[in-house]
Amino acid sequence: MGFRQTIILPLSIPRKKEVFGITKHINACALDNRQTEEVNLDDPYTVPYRGIYAVCDAKNEYAEIIEHSNCYSGAAWSLYHYAKAPLILKARSTGNMIRYFMKTGTSKLELKPSVAAAGIESVIVQGDEVEITYAGLGGGGVGATRCRAFADGVLRYRISESGGERCAKGTIVVPRRDRVLIGIDDTDSKEIGATWTLTHNIAKELDCQEAVYLSHALVQLFPVPEKTQNCMSTVLEFGCVDKKAKSRLIDSFKKTLEKYSASRETGLVVLSDFYAKGLYSYSNRCRTERVLKADTLRCAEENNVEVLLNGNGVIGALASLPWFGRPEESIIPGTEIKPMSMEKTN
Repeated sequence: MGFRQTIILPLSIPRKKEVFGITKHINACALDNRQTEEVNLDDPYTVPYRGIYAVCDAKNEYAEIIEHSNCYSGAAWSLYHYAKAPLILKARSTGNMIRYFMKTGTSKLELKPSVAAAGIESVIVQGDEVEITYAGLGGGGVGATRCRAFADGVLRYRISESGGERCAKGTIVVPRRDRVLIGIDDTDSKEIGATWTLTHNIAKELDCQEAVYLSHALVQLFPVPEKTQNCMSTVLEFGCVDKKAKSRLIDSFKKTLEKYSASRETGLVVLSDFYAKGLYSYSNRCRTERVLKADTLRCAEENNVEVLLNGNGVIGALASLPWFGRPEESIIPGTEIKPMSMEKTN
């Protein structure tokens, strides 16, 4: 004999509004007709980088070489070895972007197998172009030559033979870029929206060789009562080749943001600066206490920040600017941003 369980349902069950989409089926690749086929590789020993970008300070004394990888493990190998090069002051990864903050100029590399097998030998700024010379042993030489020479955005290159036991060298020429930071906050409402998604989608659409989209970071702010929910702002980082590219980028970004924002309090600010050092103190305040809008506008003016939309979101938008390229730190409540050291730390 079995037992029948009786479930008594309440007369009324509160339901949240749900949105159902169309289920997408993934079709597996059929290998039946390919199992015996021979695979042909056009260039079996080259993995081109997606892009290599050179962002410089106003005096061309410092540069950040940002490499967008197609093979993260190879890029991680480079990060370990390149960090030892004399010109490189700091080296880190952000997702599949490897960033080398360095002095411009030339140096002598002392390459050693397995220990310091590759590096950046020189970074020379010449007008609106930057010439970067790499060197490496064995597989590191392949990366120093063909893999970087065939990256998107490379204008010209000179490379030696590489691979096997060779010591190889390669020089690429890329556009010189200025860093353009866009801070945004308060684009959503209690019902719809998310600032981080909207800003990323706009940035992706505007990404181009003249104004390349480099990074996106969410910045945790002090939870004021006016917040929608999590009290986060967003900073976008672009590398622009000239003032015309920056102007087109900002105009298009503002128009698109106004088109899709669900809030009347949207804040939008723009700064062209190598690392936004003048905003560190202000940003730290916004992460630990309530800040008045009047203080924000005064700070923006003192630091040559363009205020394009000055709703209450301008407070968090300005606070986001120094956190570009630091998405893992910026999301931690109360984390203090510290002045950048110009000394080698690797």
